[in-house]
Parts: sequence; structure tokens; C-alpha cells
Amino acid sequence: MKKFGLLVLKLILFCLLLQPAHASEPIKIGLSLGLTGKYSEMSDMQMKGFRLWERDVNERGGLLGRNVKLIIYDDKSDPRLAKTLYEYLILIDKVDIVFGPYSSETTEAILPVTEQYGYPVLVAGASADSLWQKGYKYVFGVYTTASKYTIGFLELLVKNDLNNIAIVYADDSFSRNVANSTKKWAERFGLNILLFEEFKKGTKNLDNIAQKAKTSKAQTLIMCGHFDESVNMRLSLKNIGWQPRAYYASVGPATQDFHDKLGIDADYTFSSSQWEPHIKFPDSKKFTNSFIEKYKKMPSYHAATAYAAGQILETALKRSGNLDKNRIRDLLSEMDTMTIIGRYGVDMTGMQIKHFNLIIQWQNGKKEIVWPEELKTAKPIFK
Repeated sequence: MKKFGLLVLKLILFCLLLQPAHASEPIKIGLSLGLTGKYSEMSDMQMKGFRLWERDVNERGGLLGRNVKLIIYDDKSDPRLAKTLYEYLILIDKVDIVFGPYSSETTEAILPVTEQYGYPVLVAGASADSLWQKGYKYVFGVYTTASKYTIGFLELLVKNDLNNIAIVYADDSFSRNVANSTKKWAERFGLNILLFEEFKKGTKNLDNIAQKAKTSKAQTLIMCGHFDESVNMRLSLKNIGWQPRAYYASVGPATQDFHDKLGIDADYTFSSSQWEPHIKFPDSKKFTNSFIEKYKKMPSYHAATAYAAGQILETALKRSGNLDKNRIRDLLSEMDTMTIIGRYGVDMTGMQIKHFNLIIQWQNGKKEIVWPEELKTAKPIFK
């Protein structure tokens, strides 16, 4: 009897040795987000979107027969810290895969790290064109790039005879990219650029720049920046008592927080959005309902693009059947697939070319889609 028990134990140990050592270990996916600092509003939304995907994918059985574990660090909206954190994720945490951080400047800081170690990175929180102009082989965009952000808005200006514009922008890479591209497209549209001015990121009182725009006799003010810039400029417009016929700001007005901070002063502001809940892409409504149920608030496009990055990775891993990074890179390069925000597909540099952005406007406390024509939920209002 004792010999029989010993034999059984040996058989069990033998079977265990035949199992892969990592079979029960989760697939570790790492990233950092600016959960504190200047990018906190957008990064918090991204974290919520990633966490919701993590929950959903594990409820579906995980990936490659293993659970998924997200490791998310706070990079404090500091590109230098983010670079250190990605080195830590790869060398110490030994993550299998990484997602990109929030903001173009932070993403720019971490890409040399992911390239060095051959980690494909889905960028769901950055869109500066320069990220795909440096010869990197492992970076893949989810957003419409910054150079195309304002095209729809400029088209609305032309159709409504608002020909005189002022463009102001923060001195970070994304904001400069949006501003320079807007200038280029505005000239092609035949619009008159009466002011084109940069200011230091972090400047809270923008009264002086708002006054310059007013003095220029511009009908439209275009603010190229992130959340804080969009809010601070709206407050400065109120301070100097000027309401341009159209006020556009990138990033900030696409979030509910913009309205929560400004109240009725948020009304009539235009912006670009990578996704809105009204658009009927596959599982988009399910995502919106799940997000509201879990977090008790409406998701912004930042949450949806994070979730979409998870979907894109999920598709790539199902097709690869393993965690080979070069194979995943090749699949991300060639895939054409649908997500909750629409279509994913990149060019030879990894730049997103299949997705398109929307133009939204706050009207009576509600975010409306005003461009493109076939998707609009309301007509644009010009003061």
C-alpha cells in the first residue's frame, strides 16, 4: 500500500513536470499613465477603459488560455518618469506586452525603450504625426493623427463664411502638430490667419493671448492644447468679455469634465473626438452601458480608445497563437479589423489610416456630433 501511494505521488509529480511552467501564470501587460499631473483627467479615463477590457477579456477566458493582468503605474504626466517606468516594466516586471502611455510627449519619451527591447506598442493615447516619422518599427497608432484633427471643423467654417481665424497653441509636440497642420489646412481652404501664436504649456492665465485674438478681429479662435488649455482659454474669453463666433479647442471639450468644470460656459465650444457613444460600431453600445454601470459616468473617447487597443491586441494574439513579439508586430502592421471606435488599419510606418475623427459641439449642456454630415446629431451653432 505504501509503495502504491509512492507510485501515485511520482506519477503526479511527473505530470506536473510535463506542464509548461507558465501555464497558470497570467499574461502581463504593462503601461504607465499620467494619473496625477496635467494629463490626469484623460489618463483616468484611459485607465478605466483598460481595466474594463481587462475584466471583459478575462470573463471571456483570457488570452491564449491564460488570464490577463494589467500593471499600470502613475508616471505623474512626466515623460522622463514614464521612460524609467517602461524600463522597469520590461526588465523587472518582465511584462509580456506593453500599451502606450497618454500624451504624445510621453509616448515620444518611451518609444526608444520599447524599440530597444523589441516590444510592439499600441498607442491609444497619442497622435502627433512625428511619432511615426522617426523610423520606429514597433509603434502602432489607434487615433486619427494630429495633422487631421481640425479638417472637419475648418470645413464647417468655410460653409458658414467664417473666414478670419486665430490659432494659438501650447509648446508641446502634440499641440504644435495640431497648430501647424491647422495652419496648413486653413491656407488650403482659403481662410485668413490673423494670429498664430505659441505660449508656454502650464500657463494658467491666458487673458493676454485671448485679448490678442480679439484685437486681431478674428471670428474664430482655435486653441491647440489639452484639457487645461481648453478650460483656461474659455475662462479667459469670459474674463475679457469676448465671445468669438466659434471657439474650438482640442482634447478637453470631448470630455464630460470640461462641462463639469465650466457649466453653461462650456456651451457652443467645438472640439474633435475619436469616438462618441452615439456611433453604432460593433459592441459600442455594450461598452458604453458597461462603463456607466461600473464607473457611474459617461465614457469619453479616451476610455473607448483604450478599450479598443485591448480589442486590437486580442485579435492579434488570437491570430498569432503565441506571444512572439515579432509575429505580433507583423500582425499589427497588416491587420484590418473593427473595434468599438471603428476601423483599425495602419500604413507601413504604423500610423493609423483607417479611423476618422468627429467634430463635436456642446449645445445646451449636451455633446452633439456636428460633422461629418452623415453622422451628425445636431447642426453646428455659431454665435
